Amino acid sequence: MPAGSKKIRPEITEAVERAAELALERKAVDVVALDLASISGATDYFLLASGRSDVQVKAIAENIVERLKDKEIRPEHIEGLQGSRWVLIDYIDFVVHVFHEEARQFYQLELLWGDAPRLEFED
Repeated sequence: MPAGSKKIRPEITEAVERAAELALERKAVDVVALDLASISGATDYFLLASGRSDVQVKAIAENIVERLKDKEIRPEHIEGLQGSRWVLIDYIDFVVHVFHEEARQFYQLELLWGDAPRLEFED
């Protein structure tokens, strides 16, 4: 299917929205989903969230992983949970990035994927 014509399954969007809610439960800030379906074949969404400390970053990531398991949604891969500066949780159809605020500013994924439609969530 050519880029720009991929339709995202509703259950994927629902899972991303649930992950955003779970991040906000642990007081994540700057929670935003980037819709990559039309510009990347790798995944449908990136969900980005920030924490103000390593402990908070880890708590946000662990809450997402544990609570999505309740809905039978399990990650394929998790990276960075030990260091907790940037935790990547790969669900294949979407990827959650939980950053320490400083790491998020450094890597600037929003600028890298600046042409992606955004869905923002209230803190």
